[in-house]
Amino acid sequence: MYRKLFAILLSVLLAAGILIVMVVRVWDDLADTLSFVQPYYLLPAIGICLCAWGARSIRYKCILSRMGVSISGLFGMACIFISQTVNLVVPARLGDLIRVVLLKHDYDASVSQGLSSIVVERVFDIVSVALLGLCAVIFVINAPSWVFVILVLPLCLGVLFFIVLYMTGNIRSENKYFQYILKMLQEMRNASLTPRSAIILGMTSVGIWILDTLICYLVAIMFRQEIPFFVVLLAVVAGNLVKAVPLTPGGVGTYEFALAVIFELVGTAPAVSTLIAVIDHLIKNGITLIGGGVSVFYLGSWVIPELSENIKNKFKEGS
Repeated sequence: MYRKLFAILLSVLLAAGILIVMVVRVWDDLADTLSFVQPYYLLPAIGICLCAWGARSIRYKCILSRMGVSISGLFGMACIFISQTVNLVVPARLGDLIRVVLLKHDYDASVSQGLSSIVVERVFDIVSVALLGLCAVIFVINAPSWVFVILVLPLCLGVLFFIVLYMTGNIRSENKYFQYILKMLQEMRNASLTPRSAIILGMTSVGIWILDTLICYLVAIMFRQEIPFFVVLLAVVAGNLVKAVPLTPGGVGTYEFALAVIFELVGTAPAVSTLIAVIDHLIKNGITLIGGGVSVFYLGSWVIPELSENIKNKFKEGS
């Protein structure tokens, strides 16, 4: 238990440290930069953020329907909101596992269905983000070589994932542990390997990340910056790929750092780059926290004690 508490404390301190260093570095220029802000762009940015959450709900519903679990759109959104809210508190994206509990309680879904749906969603997220990043690089002159590395690597891993899914279709085993793994692989095949499901999940995933980029683009306009859309897209892609490495809760700190680096590489002032990155993530995390709170009330009073018990059990397992 103490080891996990220490891990959480360390990740929170790391996130805070990154943000403090970023802000202190441009402290003298923050006041001048804030004087140019046009706050009325916040409203459309929030509206687009809500649309992105709706798209995530539709995608998650499609994934589960292919696994034989039929959920409502509102439940899907609430499920994602709560898991992402927990991810803002605990490291290593452990909040995603909360969905297994929610699905089991409301729809009697199996643990394997819950876990398989999370894996499929994450794979399509990473692959679509990397593909969008490669498209953006074409339009960004003198992009650093490390950008190509963080884009190509997840694509290779995504291709490997689908190859493994395809090749394990006819494997059978009498071992109960292998049977469980093969069952999950079959559920993931059902959700992602048919042409119809692949097209639907691919298009919704790309749409989600374009909406995510539009939020950041509006934040840039809010600071009167004419940053090309493809540069913003590349920055958001880099931020989300870095955030996929679970170093801090919700990728706080690492996401902002990646965005600010990309913006500065194309000539945006450090103070402006920092504020765009921080406010973009504040909008997204703020909507997540509000949505998570509303979702708890929507699903019912059982949610908080059930989640608390499951989190405590996770700590005991690691102690």
